[in-house]
Amino acid sequence: MINVWGLTDIGLVRKENQDAYAVRINEDSGHLVCVVCDGMGGVNGGRIASTLAVSTFMNSCLGNLRADMSEDEVQTVAEFAVASANRAVYERAQSTIELRGMGTTLVSAIVWDDKILFNNVGDSRAYLIRRNEDPEASAIFRVTKDHSWVETLVEMGNITEEEALNHPKRNLVTRVLGPDKEAPSDSYLVQLMPGDYVLLCSDGLVDTVSSHEMEQEILRDGDDNTCLNRLLDMAKIRGAADNVTAVLLRNR
Repeated sequence: MINVWGLTDIGLVRKENQDAYAVRINEDSGHLVCVVCDGMGGVNGGRIASTLAVSTFMNSCLGNLRADMSEDEVQTVAEFAVASANRAVYERAQSTIELRGMGTTLVSAIVWDDKILFNNVGDSRAYLIRRNEDPEASAIFRVTKDHSWVETLVEMGNITEEEALNHPKRNLVTRVLGPDKEAPSDSYLVQLMPGDYVLLCSDGLVDTVSSHEMEQEILRDGDDNTCLNRLLDMAKIRGAADNVTAVLLRNR
């Protein structure tokens, strides 16, 4: 059984919330589908890009997922849904000169039979938080890799992950949906364990709350129903310069 929570907030600085998310269950196949998008592209452009990508991705997944699909078949469905979302945003941008260049990140999760398939484009992230009987052995793992300038620098060994957090180009993404005709996604398949949590989030949360703090808040004793609100409060205490969006899943 999977429990799911989600929220999105404009933050304290932006004039518009250009993030979007959705969570749906395919009643026929039993797959749970979650997606978070962080739009960009000036007035209205980012909001249009993210909402269009979310709806297109979700409709594609729900229309193509079937019961008893193999892991490879689910991955094919997810990658097709990302391609469909990219095409929808690209074509909308080309139709109106004011929207040219708009785009959006995307991170998604499809859950079935204690498996979860992640896909991402851009710098919105997916984390796995695994509880252990020994609290010292519990851990948070970043599943996805950012398509960003600083991620490339980290992979090349030019800067550390800690230095990347405060790098002046930390928000410069190298791949998003919309600006180009093609924007392939990366896929990650993970086996879920009882008690696992999964967090999908935009960079508005990542830029203000550390992964260690995410782990502490998610695994702390208390009400899971307030976890995302606590993380949002932390982001706002630290300025919340960007929109903040998160989806939290718990595998019972």
